[in-house]
Amino acid sequence: MKKAMIAMSGGVDSSAAAYLMKEEGYQCVGVTMKLFDGGERAPGQKTCCSLEDVEDARSAAYRLGMPYYVFNYKEAFEQKVIKKFADSYVCGKTPNPCIDCNRYLKFDALLSRAGVLGMDCLATGHYARIVFDRERGRYLLKKGMDETKDQSYVLFRLTQEQLSKIRFPLGNYRKSQIREIARSQGFENADKEESQDICFVPGGDYASFIERYTGKSFPEGDFITIDGKILGKHRGIIRYTEGQRRGLGISSAEPLYVCGRRPESNQVVVGPEEALLTRTVYLEDVNLISAEEIGKPIRCGVKIRYRQPEQWAVAEPLGKEGLKITFDVPQRAPAPGQAAVLYDGDTVIGGGSICLEGRR
Repeated sequence: MKKAMIAMSGGVDSSAAAYLMKEEGYQCVGVTMKLFDGGERAPGQKTCCSLEDVEDARSAAYRLGMPYYVFNYKEAFEQKVIKKFADSYVCGKTPNPCIDCNRYLKFDALLSRAGVLGMDCLATGHYARIVFDRERGRYLLKKGMDETKDQSYVLFRLTQEQLSKIRFPLGNYRKSQIREIARSQGFENADKEESQDICFVPGGDYASFIERYTGKSFPEGDFITIDGKILGKHRGIIRYTEGQRRGLGISSAEPLYVCGRRPESNQVVVGPEEALLTRTVYLEDVNLISAEEIGKPIRCGVKIRYRQPEQWAVAEPLGKEGLKITFDVPQRAPAPGQAAVLYDGDTVIGGGSICLEGRR
């Protein structure tokens, strides 16, 4: 009998994934990664990784007759995700820690642990699909059938070796079907709300977290216009991100938006909304899935945000691990550090991080 390690977050999706893998005939072991000392979830917070989540995962595993373990990955999470998040913000980038958690923890450290323990695969509750294309000789990552829940955007860093050892049993289901499965199995988390906040920044107050984590204060600096005119003082560069309008505290005849940040001079650049629009972004640290390389310009759909529909663009190779993306329609406020993911229909071509070369 094949063996599967099930990554269980305590949510309904990973619990249902465990049930579906058992139904496929796998001998399953449930595991939860202990990533940080999150303690109890405060009322109104929708984060993962709390003590309540661990107990929900344990309860689901017990109902399914599965062994269940909690693995300590706090040190790796602190170095690979939390520290990178804080350092990126201080440098004027807008990182996505969920992508880094998938990259360094779930599909690196945990997948390696699965191999050491003799598991044939690692299964998670992501809404995405993996298909082996015999003609190309490659594993393909595809959108989940429920496009309202599709998570392929945050999975674009998966490698061919990883894809060969991963299962996404929810990929062909809709969320409503998954909740019904959970109810039918008596899971206590069948109607549990989804996590929304970054797990280690409950409430979404990034600036306060970064100040506590780094032990640094971030001084006031100048708000400047695109042409260099000083308009006032900002409250610390980590409190702003591209596209932001609210909370600037600047008097102006027209609405002003954050168009860029300059950590080297401690300046926040502001301008009218049209100044946020750009047709071109540059990508670094590119990972390709559906092909080994992009040898010439290709036409494809591109997302620069998780919930954004793909936008038509041309992707042009720029040497090793670099791409230039030119959109048909100007895009609003692409920020350094954000992920841009390329699609061919429902298939992920690959993606990378928006880099400073495309910055204002």
